[in-house]
Amino acid sequence: MAPAIVIAGVRSGVGKTTIATGIMGALTRRGLSVQPFKAGPDYIDPSYHKLACGVPSRNLDTWLLPHPTVLELFQRASGRGDISVIEGVMGVFDGHSSLSEDGSTAELAKLLGVPVILVADASKVARSVAAEILGYQQFDPDLNIVGVILNGVGSTRHLDFCKPQIEATTGLPVLGYLPRRDDLVQPERHLGLIPTVEGTVARKWYDTLIAQIEETIDLDRLIILANSAASSATGREAVAEAYPESPQPKRAVIAIAQDQAFSFYYQDSLDLLEAWGAELAPFSPLEDERLPDGTSGIYLGGGFPEIFARELSENKPMHLAIQDAVRRKVPVYAECGGLMYLGQSLSDLEGVQHTMTGVIPAVSRMSSKRLTLGYRELEAMSDGPLLRKGQTVRGHEFHWSTLDLPPDPAHSVYRVVDQDGRLEGFQWGSVWASYIHVHLGSHPSLPRRFVETCAS
Repeated sequence: MAPAIVIAGVRSGVGKTTIATGIMGALTRRGLSVQPFKAGPDYIDPSYHKLACGVPSRNLDTWLLPHPTVLELFQRASGRGDISVIEGVMGVFDGHSSLSEDGSTAELAKLLGVPVILVADASKVARSVAAEILGYQQFDPDLNIVGVILNGVGSTRHLDFCKPQIEATTGLPVLGYLPRRDDLVQPERHLGLIPTVEGTVARKWYDTLIAQIEETIDLDRLIILANSAASSATGREAVAEAYPESPQPKRAVIAIAQDQAFSFYYQDSLDLLEAWGAELAPFSPLEDERLPDGTSGIYLGGGFPEIFARELSENKPMHLAIQDAVRRKVPVYAECGGLMYLGQSLSDLEGVQHTMTGVIPAVSRMSSKRLTLGYRELEAMSDGPLLRKGQTVRGHEFHWSTLDLPPDPAHSVYRVVDQDGRLEGFQWGSVWASYIHVHLGSHPSLPRRFVETCAS
């Protein structure tokens, strides 16, 4: 196995995305080919990884995906680079369950056989941080924690009150730190960091971060620890299940919405569609007036349509193009932001209502009080581009918008099995639109069926 390391946090908000991205960028600047990964169902953090490494970051989720598929996706991508850096999700032990490691960074690290560097916030503690690190070390002795990075260090004297006790108490090396610097903090909004596709991340921020990482984190030792992954790995070889064994002929042109408003896609979902015979044709609902030539299917992912609602509303030619595709029974699959765009109207963060494409009877509006978040177990209510009626799949939901009216029982996409069977999504003609995000690696049949549905 190629060298690999997991950058995990003791909790959310300790700066693991900043530190992981900075490490990726610093290693890339050294001339290494870095393959980034993100634990869990996040879409925004991977956009920072891609900017740092120059290659797409890939999601590895041990709850959404079967474990053999996680191994397959990891081994397939990690073999292309000199070193893999995996950013964790939430706290290292946080996942789907309150009493198990399902879906956690810890479960992923153990499955892959990759050592973990723990990021802790030292901004409001000194010697006490050692007790916190010791607790994480002892909570799961099977987790291979090999080092610590501190964030929010106020001064050299502050570091001298933290580092010696950590190393004396736990035996773990403190590989370095980030100081308290406002210019290293990235702006956030209602779903977390702002995606890099919007162009808000300045090159200066990356250069400043990488320079700080190079100055105060021991990258040489980090590489040595990452190399230990190759020697300590369990030797489990993934069985190819998600990807086809041989190249498939191109059978369908799937138009995929990709611009500032729509950017939430798992890279492996896109790669799987291509592997099973799709030609992906990007288009912009913001700027383009028509769909790509030969479109035989449409994929509208999530994103921030509420931020660009006025521009989306004003592009009437694209509304007409999508309406025409639906009249011609072109399969349309949409997730979250895509659902909002396909609806009758969308009320933005200021409460201003904007007309959308109107191909499903959904009226959505932003809420500052109600966050819908979590993993979901789903049962398909009808035959669709991903699933047959009655087939089940796992997904993830994350949005601040709400619908004025619930889905019609006769036209819903899913029954949410683990939420008292509530109905979710809109199936209307050739459109299947849902708030739920699905990874197409969740089951080998998903990308194949999507391509076959569009081809037919």
